[in-house]
Amino acid sequence: MDAQQKLKSLLGQLNTVIVGKTSQVQDCVACLLAGGHLLIEDVPGVGKTTLAHALSRTFGLQFSRVQFTADLMPSDLSGVSVYERGKEAFVFHPGPVFAQVLLADEINRASPKTQSALLEAMEEKQVTVEGETRALPSPFFVIATQNPHDQLGTYALPESQLDRFLMRISLGYPDRTTERQLLVGADRRDMVAHLQPLLTAAELAQLQQAVLEVHAAAPLLDYVQDLIAATRSGRWFLQGLSPRAGVALLRAARAQALLAGRDYVAPDDVQAILPQSVAHRLTPVSGAGRGAVEQVRAMIEAVPLP
Repeated sequence: MDAQQKLKSLLGQLNTVIVGKTSQVQDCVACLLAGGHLLIEDVPGVGKTTLAHALSRTFGLQFSRVQFTADLMPSDLSGVSVYERGKEAFVFHPGPVFAQVLLADEINRASPKTQSALLEAMEEKQVTVEGETRALPSPFFVIATQNPHDQLGTYALPESQLDRFLMRISLGYPDRTTERQLLVGADRRDMVAHLQPLLTAAELAQLQQAVLEVHAAAPLLDYVQDLIAATRSGRWFLQGLSPRAGVALLRAARAQALLAGRDYVAPDDVQAILPQSVAHRLTPVSGAGRGAVEQVRAMIEAVPLP
């Protein structure tokens, strides 16, 4: 089976569990193929955790889940050293962060101290515990879910943490037809439990390498730079995108192109992935009357195509 057929069957399997959310599922797959971390923001009960479970099983990756709460400590994530009398030594007991996919459930319910404990892991793919640096498994993905900021007991993620996520998506409520499927269909948790892994870690590494090899022509790079410059102009947002965000955006566009079956990036790929890749990094200017996603879409309309 070639890469394109593999990707098609992978998307097909995910769409049997997460029904009616084809574009969001494709965004998630693009995010993981691009080697990025994913933030899913929505109200409780719309399938955020089910999507994270389905992704890890379909990608054939070792999965770990942490329910973030106000009393969760950084050591609860990274692990601790415990003295074992039989060995007469301290033995390190790894925490749940030592997994290929870490589901950080309701990440914004934890204290800022615990949120920041994820920073090193997400950026450096390693953690430092009691002065010793330990490498995390490869690949290493964080799929975090968060509730809207106006809900009780939530702490807004700082900009530095948000910038570590390649994409932020929202699932939203299902339409009437999709909801009927959910009401009369099989239990989603049972469906996830019976999902078969469609990739090995080696095959995933090959696909991630293929993403990096997708060609971006000079006019396309000009267009990306025009979009980045527009975010910095002061017309749309208080602060523009950083160079790191620009690199992340291009990586996401390359993954989108690969999923579309192309070996080059088109402007459509950039436009399709732009709101999910940059809106969480931007704050609209005061008086805009629009959220960050709507403001990004308005900016796309204003920036001429190459």
